[in-house]
Amino acid sequence: MNPKTMQAAILTEQNQPLKIDEVTLPEKLFYGQVLVKVFYSSICGSQIGEIKGVKGEDKYLPHLLGHEGVGEVLEVGPEIKHVKHGDHVIMHWRKGDGIEANPPKYTWNGKELNAGFVTTFNEYAVVSENRLTPVEHSFDLQLAPFLGCAVTTGLGVITNNAKLKIGESIVIFGAGGVGLNIIQGAALTSAYPIIGVDLYDNKLEMARKFGATHVINSKQSNVVAEIQNIVGSQGADVCVDNTGNTQVINMAYRLTQPKGKTILVGVPKINDNISIYSLPLHFGKIITGSHGGETVPSVDIPRYIRLYQAGKLKLKELITDRFSLNKINVAIEKMNNGEISGRCLIEIGNKSYEK
Repeated sequence: MNPKTMQAAILTEQNQPLKIDEVTLPEKLFYGQVLVKVFYSSICGSQIGEIKGVKGEDKYLPHLLGHEGVGEVLEVGPEIKHVKHGDHVIMHWRKGDGIEANPPKYTWNGKELNAGFVTTFNEYAVVSENRLTPVEHSFDLQLAPFLGCAVTTGLGVITNNAKLKIGESIVIFGAGGVGLNIIQGAALTSAYPIIGVDLYDNKLEMARKFGATHVINSKQSNVVAEIQNIVGSQGADVCVDNTGNTQVINMAYRLTQPKGKTILVGVPKINDNISIYSLPLHFGKIITGSHGGETVPSVDIPRYIRLYQAGKLKLKELITDRFSLNKINVAIEKMNNGEISGRCLIEIGNKSYEK
C-alpha cells in the first residue's frame, strides 16, 4: 500500500531555515504523474538561491524543494510509457522523455502545499514523467543524484555551451559541485590550462583533484594579474562563471579573449545587473547564459554512466559530506559557509547499492 504521509523539508519563508514536518500526499496520480520513493538527494546552488530569494519574491510559498535525486517508482499514473513500477530513476529538472504533467498538490497543516515538476527534499515525490530517467538496478544509488544536475550541467557547459576544443584555455569561477564537473569536463577534453578560481582553499584542493592545472584563491590574489600571467594579456578562450556575482561576471568577460566565450551558469540577484563594454561582441566575442548545460537527460545520462563505468568520470569523489533529511538545514548552512568541498549527499530512504 502506498504511503499517505511523509516527512519533507518545506520552504515556508525566504531567508529562513526549512521546516521539517509531516506532509500529506495527493490521494491519486493524474495524467503523466509518477510516485517515487526518494532514496538520496543532493543540494544544488539553485535551491540556495530559492531560499535566499535571488530571483525576487517567491509567489508559491510554502513549497517543496530539490531537483537532483534518485528513487524507486512505486506507482505510475495514466499514459506513462517510459518508467514502470520498480524502476530506479534519476530525478532531474531538465526535461527528458515522457509527459510533462501538472505539478502535484500536497497538503500541509490542512492547506495546499505547492511543488514543481520534481522535488527531492522529501521521502516521497509525485514527479512529472519527463523529469525521470531510469537507471540499472546495479548502479550505485549514492552516485545517481549528481547525474540529475551537477554532472550533467557541468559536462553540458563544456560540450554544448563552450564547445571546448583540445588545447583551449578555460577559467572556471566557482569550484562548487557544478564547477568541479566543468573542470572535470575540461580535463576530459584535454583543455589547457584549466584554471579554477574560488574563495576557499578546500574547494581549490578538490578542483586540482578533478583536473584543474592551476588554482587561484580570489581572497588572497590579484585574480586578473594571475590569470593574465598564465594565459597571456589577451585572456582565456573560455571563462565560466558559477557564482552569479556581477563583479565576477564583469571580470570573467574582461578576461575572455577577443573571440572567446563568457558563459554564465550562476544567476545574479534580481536587479543586480552586469556592466560590460559591448563593442567586442560585434567582432566575435560571445557572452551567453547556460540552461543546465542544455542537457538532454535521456541521452546524456546513459552516456555519462558509461564514462563512469569505464573509469573515465569521477562520481564517488564528489561526495564529501553526508546528512540525514532532518539535518538538511545544517547542510545548507555549511554550503553557505564554504565548508562543503564537493557535493553533499542527503540520505532520505533506506536503500543503498555501493559498488
